[in-house]
Amino acid sequence: MSGRFARALALSICLGLAMLAVPAAAGSSLIPGPDPALEIADAWLTGSDGSWQADPQFRVGWKPLLPYIAGTVPPVLAYRVENDEGEPVGPVVHKDVSEQVLVIPVPAAGTGKPAPGVYRLSLWLERGSARGASRTLLLHLDNSRPATVQPLAPSGWLKEGSSVRLRIEHPGTPPPSGIRGYAVELDHGSGSEPCAGRPTCTNADVDLPGGEGDDSIVLGPLSEETNVARVVAVSGTGMRSAVAGAAVLRVDGTPPAVTISGVPRGWAKRPVELAAVASDPLSGMRAGGPAGPVTGIAVDGGAVDVSRGPRAVAIARGDGAHRIAAFGRDAVGNVGAADPAAARATVWIDETAPRIGFASRQDPAEPERIVARVDDPLSGPASSGGSIAIRPAGSGTPFEPLPTDVAGSRLIAHWDSDSYPRGSYEFRAIGFDLAGNRGQTRSRADGTPMVLTNPVKTAAALAFGFGGRRFVAHRCRRAGTGLRCHRRVIVAFGRRPARTGVGYGRGIPVSGRLTTAGGQPLGDLPVEVTETFAAGAEARRRTTTAVTGADGVFLAHLPPGPSRRIRVAFAGTRNLTFAVGRELWLDVRSRLHLRASSATATVGGAPVVFSGRLARRGAHVPPEGLPVALEFRLPGLPWTEFRTVQTDAHGRFRYPYAFSDNDSRGVRFQFRAQIARQPGWPYDAAHSLPVSVTGR
Repeated sequence: MSGRFARALALSICLGLAMLAVPAAAGSSLIPGPDPALEIADAWLTGSDGSWQADPQFRVGWKPLLPYIAGTVPPVLAYRVENDEGEPVGPVVHKDVSEQVLVIPVPAAGTGKPAPGVYRLSLWLERGSARGASRTLLLHLDNSRPATVQPLAPSGWLKEGSSVRLRIEHPGTPPPSGIRGYAVELDHGSGSEPCAGRPTCTNADVDLPGGEGDDSIVLGPLSEETNVARVVAVSGTGMRSAVAGAAVLRVDGTPPAVTISGVPRGWAKRPVELAAVASDPLSGMRAGGPAGPVTGIAVDGGAVDVSRGPRAVAIARGDGAHRIAAFGRDAVGNVGAADPAAARATVWIDETAPRIGFASRQDPAEPERIVARVDDPLSGPASSGGSIAIRPAGSGTPFEPLPTDVAGSRLIAHWDSDSYPRGSYEFRAIGFDLAGNRGQTRSRADGTPMVLTNPVKTAAALAFGFGGRRFVAHRCRRAGTGLRCHRRVIVAFGRRPARTGVGYGRGIPVSGRLTTAGGQPLGDLPVEVTETFAAGAEARRRTTTAVTGADGVFLAHLPPGPSRRIRVAFAGTRNLTFAVGRELWLDVRSRLHLRASSATATVGGAPVVFSGRLARRGAHVPPEGLPVALEFRLPGLPWTEFRTVQTDAHGRFRYPYAFSDNDSRGVRFQFRAQIARQPGWPYDAAHSLPVSVTGR
């Protein structure tokens, strides 16, 4: 109760007593005293113990001192609300006396709601001008909200399952009813409010009911989610802070993810540096003090290399498999890895070069097959990258690589020994293991040098010539008006002539024999006969395959065509050398056709037209044509050229000839056309059959 209100109350009581002690004189102007018949026996606050309340509507019960006499005018109940200085804050309100319980509001102030404080309620009875003594009640109104309070949470991250003491700042100037305590709500970021968001809190809502000084609470155990603590201060009337203060409690319950970097794919050939890397998206792995985040890595169960922060390094060395383990501890002490398998690794190291050796002997069936074996007890032979090379023995020249295949633990090369001169050759093999180590050798597995003498295969020989199993040669010479020929039969292929001729449109057989250098026949083997045609032919080359018989003899029939060079070759086998026969040359004669427009010619008359054509199977006649000589003769005399004509691109020619000499009458002339051997024409020289013309 304020002092001003107490002084006003005392003054009012004294004045009342004085008025009762001094009786009013007849006809006096003094205010009449209270009417005892209008006395209020008692008045009280219902539903309240007279302490502070937030609701400005006060429920008041009362009862009169004397009952009312029926049939008389009933009194009227009057009340008025005053502030703590006795000043009215509202009008006098009259109520029917039948209302034994009144709901009396504290009048609103200028803000639209009543101000908090202590109000005085005066109640009395009136009947006409008579008035009874007043009854006074004190109304304690506190509808104000406490100021916002801020919860003070520890900085940094918290480990899942831990508890934390939350201290609450005091709200400053307390409301009139004081601070009953604090209400706390903990959620995972859903935005829930203390006291379910209501403007007032019940006693059950208050977590710290010990008043303003009861300002700390232990929360936990905490889970790994967004933990938000919201706090409001609660007044003595249950009013809560308008805005809840909030504190975010960061909780980390997940161990850091740990990976091991630097692990090679497969085998390594040198010591390997490995790094354990830990990452944590919550409390983190930033290096701190002794109790801060650490990362560790161990090799083969040995001592753990521990580093503060997110990275630790170790080195694995030595041949064999090495087991790597790693761990990480985050800022709040969680240990492990999100994926345990990621914190384990195995490193295979092979620092030793493989052993390599050539086969102890050559395979007689495949003497050109060069084999070396790669042995490695750790990582094993590589499936690629090996090579075998060759050079003349003792030459010191660079090795020449051979085509090499890698088949498991073997290096296999094919040496085309036919392409190399006779002599001794040394070989070198280079191989790798799966770790990449390089090994090499120039020795066989038994330690002897890898040297081979060429030829390493059985030597093959080819005899080749014109004709079949026999060749009939005719040597002719002119004798008088005729020819005398000598016929000779040649059986040996090598003694047959290397050059011969045939007429236009005729083919020719060629044959030969394939044997070893010692003369043993080689049967059932293919040989290739290659014809290379002379310049001007339509085809450049033609190849015919023949197969040797049991005696090594082969036969090929060459179709007609232009003049050509003929070669035969045996490609060799795995154990037989390449062989080539001698070169043959086939001359094919041209073919000319000639005719005369008339068998007789009139001296001084119309000319005789000579026309003809050049056969051109398989050949190109140049666009400008070819020169053809026209010749004549008298019986028993030699041929004489009288004109050269040019064919067209199709080999045709035409020439008119007039007889003008009177001596030609009665004379029978012979005419022919002749073409000489010439560049760009793939046939040999030839002449046509003669035609006869008689002059008249």
